[in-house]
Amino acid sequence: MNSTDKAGQDDVKLPAISAPTEEEQQLMDEDLAEASEVFNSLFSTRRPKDGWAGISSGLKSATKGTVAGMASLIAQPIAGAQEGGVKGFFGGLATGVASAVALPVTGICVGAYQVGRGVANTVEAVNASKAGMQWDQEKREWIFYYLNKDKTEVEELEAAIKAAKDGTSGDASKTDMNEKKVKDREFYDLMGVSTNASPGDIKKAYYKEARKCHPDKCPDDPDAAKKFQTLGYAYQILSNEQSRATYDKNGKPDSNSADAANEIDPLVFFAVMFGSHLVEPYVGELWIATTADTMMKDAMEQQQAMDTENMTEEEAAALLAGKTTSTTSEEMRLKQRKREVKCALNLREKIMPYLEAKDEDDLITFKTSVQSEAATIAATSFGATFLVTIGFALQVEGEEFLGFQNTALGVGGHAARWKKTRKTTQNNFKLMGAGINAATTGRKAMKEVETAQRAMDEKRAQDNVNIQLGGDANEGESAMDEEQAKLAAQKLEETIPALLELAWAINIRDISRTLKHACKKLFTDAEVPMATRIQRAEAIRIIGEEFFNIGKANGGEKYSVKDAADIKARAEVAVMTTMAKAQGQEVSEDDTEEMIKQAKNMRADAENAANGEGGKTGNN
Repeated sequence: MNSTDKAGQDDVKLPAISAPTEEEQQLMDEDLAEASEVFNSLFSTRRPKDGWAGISSGLKSATKGTVAGMASLIAQPIAGAQEGGVKGFFGGLATGVASAVALPVTGICVGAYQVGRGVANTVEAVNASKAGMQWDQEKREWIFYYLNKDKTEVEELEAAIKAAKDGTSGDASKTDMNEKKVKDREFYDLMGVSTNASPGDIKKAYYKEARKCHPDKCPDDPDAAKKFQTLGYAYQILSNEQSRATYDKNGKPDSNSADAANEIDPLVFFAVMFGSHLVEPYVGELWIATTADTMMKDAMEQQQAMDTENMTEEEAAALLAGKTTSTTSEEMRLKQRKREVKCALNLREKIMPYLEAKDEDDLITFKTSVQSEAATIAATSFGATFLVTIGFALQVEGEEFLGFQNTALGVGGHAARWKKTRKTTQNNFKLMGAGINAATTGRKAMKEVETAQRAMDEKRAQDNVNIQLGGDANEGESAMDEEQAKLAAQKLEETIPALLELAWAINIRDISRTLKHACKKLFTDAEVPMATRIQRAEAIRIIGEEFFNIGKANGGEKYSVKDAADIKARAEVAVMTTMAKAQGQEVSEDDTEEMIKQAKNMRADAENAANGEGGKTGNN
């Protein structure tokens, strides 16, 4: 080859491959992320805990792949025919056949991979479990659980959510689970202090927050002066011992007492209805009460923040529903987690005498104190049912943990788990039956009310016709209208027992699940050695046995809410109590129980008097 040929070859240049632009790269990344999301949603690809989890994940992937393939085989030809007629049908058929082959094969491959991962992780799972570690479902890894650390995390998350709402820093909004309860905590939150804060802490917090919102420091903030004034007023209230005590009891002095009197606090209302104040350390605030409270507060806040003047009612309702659902779900999960942590902490405190017992007499004293507490709870309304529900949950959780730790091959643990599963199934069937009964009863009552309403409307229209024709309205028919109105009210009252039965079924399921998670936190707390955890489980089992036996002896297993008089009395007192507390009045649990007894007696006397008058009229 001569030099000329070499020179010609050197002049030949390959076409340059240009790098994708930033916009093209972003589109590629978005497409890849979307494809990955679709793949992960279709197939189970998360790290399995152990061999059994791997098999479960593998079966899910294979099943999903097969179902998706069959669905594609049916849907693709139909979609193709709609777009391109006969030609589109055959094109869609070809795509569907390819998908019907590819998707099941992919599912089987992913399933086999997951099974392999699960088998490989089994040794790690066994060792981690023996070491007292717990499987984190979100992180998909084995961790040591610490109860106090969980408490701190909950407080920080709660502070972050509150800060996002109020536009403040997370540290300033941080709350303490053990702080005292007050009527209103707005001023404390403005200062960023706990309700347990000392006068010195409040003073320091005031100077710190004042520097942040002083008008001279925030010239660009038009609301700085208002914020500074509000902060100063809050400090004026909290820095004085008398005014602080009044604020803790009654809330803000400038609050509208008329509006507050008309507000129903779900937490107070349900506490009175179910008499749950004595068992609150064990079960926390009932789910049915916290759900109603959160939804009401979120709806009010969203409604106040929305610009409803430029919206139709439908648009405002749709926007409100969307906002409430998104914020409520996150807060409800955090509230439930906080509730479980508080229950675990309360249980830890309850069983300390057992853990610190030095001899048999101390153990007997512990057991006696549990029996005394159970007897006090049993004497209240629904107390026996609470005891049976709480007792069974605590007993079976203690038995399960001790069974896996102390019996060969965990036989005792499996037996306790089976007993718990059977009870859960029974409760679920009861919940389903109560729901059906409540829906049927409510529908029947509404039909009867609608029938009575139609009859009243027809009679009212007939009266108007009579008046127009120069006649008089039928007074007898007006009296019948009143009777029909009473009948409608009576029919609505008849639905209350069914609704309360449903509420109780929900409470039983809620308490069982809450105590299950609370006990798990208590028994897996890595801050103490395994021997201490076993002692905790033993103490919890003792509490459970005593609660269950005393509750059963008082008829707690066969609870009934058929006593309409008791239900009406409790509902009336619950409304009066929540309104009284909204006005700053102190109403103790003993006061409410006494008011309920008086309301029942008054109602009974009124019914007896009415029956007596009816009997005299009939004799005459």
